[in-house]
Amino acid sequence: MDPVRFMHPDAIRALFSSALSAMYKQEVPLYGDLLDLVAEVNTQTLAAQPALAERLRSSGDEQRLSVERHGAIRVGTAEELRGLRRLFAVMGMSPVGYYDLSIAAVPVHATAFRPIEAASLRANPFRVFTSLLRLELIEDPQLREQACQLLNARTIFTPGVMAFIDRHERDGGLTDTDAQAFVQEALETFRWHQSATVSAQQYRALHDQHRLIADVVAFRGPHINHLTPRTLDIDRAQAQMRSRGMTPKAVIEGPPPRQCPILLRQTSFKALQEAVTFAGGDGAPGHHTARFGEIEQRGAALTPAGKALYDRLLSQARQALGAAPCADNAEQYAHILNTVFSAFPDDYASLRTHKLAYFSYYVRDATKARGTNLEALIEQGAVGFEPLVYEDFLPVSAAGIFQSNLGDSAKAEAMTQGNQQQLEAALGARVIDETTLYAQAQAQSIASCLHALEIPATSA
Repeated sequence: MDPVRFMHPDAIRALFSSALSAMYKQEVPLYGDLLDLVAEVNTQTLAAQPALAERLRSSGDEQRLSVERHGAIRVGTAEELRGLRRLFAVMGMSPVGYYDLSIAAVPVHATAFRPIEAASLRANPFRVFTSLLRLELIEDPQLREQACQLLNARTIFTPGVMAFIDRHERDGGLTDTDAQAFVQEALETFRWHQSATVSAQQYRALHDQHRLIADVVAFRGPHINHLTPRTLDIDRAQAQMRSRGMTPKAVIEGPPPRQCPILLRQTSFKALQEAVTFAGGDGAPGHHTARFGEIEQRGAALTPAGKALYDRLLSQARQALGAAPCADNAEQYAHILNTVFSAFPDDYASLRTHKLAYFSYYVRDATKARGTNLEALIEQGAVGFEPLVYEDFLPVSAAGIFQSNLGDSAKAEAMTQGNQQQLEAALGARVIDETTLYAQAQAQSIASCLHALEIPATSA
């Protein structure tokens, strides 16, 4: 009897991200225009930078440029978060990192579900930034109780998707047919619902407490609130958005433009005002603003020392600005950011020697190898290195995107301290430390080089 053949989780993830993109383009047509813009910018950038084009071709990244890099979803209860953990596990995605957005007056904390193996990231890097509403941050006790009741009364997963999740956990995988059906069922959790589950008065009370609370609580499900393609030139894409009928964020989140990109830069078009129908006898019409399109540009993953330097310089730039970055001070902020970040080395050799970033090592020319010392092997040209791509997120940047699209840019004071244990209890699992993943990937690449050169690992 032939063994059952299961679809690989990477293939299920690719299937899901493609289906989610198609659904979101139907729901938010402007997002399709954003994808077209990013594709044009990427084509122009590759034509202008042959070395970059060759590097992407050799790594296989060029053919994946059109694949969305991440999406975002917001849930309201521990049960919903645990259900998403089980759903994403079918697609080979694990919870990585803890993000406290309350530091920027956004009442959520989050993790990112993503693949963690290098081969899986190469196959399809799609990840989902997943936020959990912190109900304890709702100041009005009556409103907090009402929100709890509304959230506990809803079910965000179809019986079909739960059956497939159970089957995956029992059997260890899904067949091609089951995987196709699983993806269609899973889409329902992320679908937009125009009908709110609250009255206009209830919506206003939730909205006035915080717009994000209304977005999480007032609907039947946690609709996907944005998807994100990868651009090779985020500044050019930002400059061209308005000509395509998109209102861009005033400021690109993250580090300034650099010769050697680091971490993550993000921008978006402003969230759209969408028609909704409120619950109640009259089914009052209204509107809701939450969903948008985002663009990202990723750079090198930083070591703890590099991240500490980044955080210090970002804080220094914002203190020098004296206000939250916005349309009125965007030019001034860009100048300050560039000036302050001149203290951050902008060449890969310096980033490596100062241990500010993580790198992957590979054998360039084994015939040049003399001795066993890694640094000597690099100088000889026997071993090469390239930066490990940052696969995760930045809480300040995420909060900046949320605030821009929720209209809360004026709120800048922290609400409370983060609570990773609380998130993990809701998740039903520990989150993986992203720094550990980068350190392991770097160490494994060095070990592979030494093995290929027949050098004992203890020698280097």
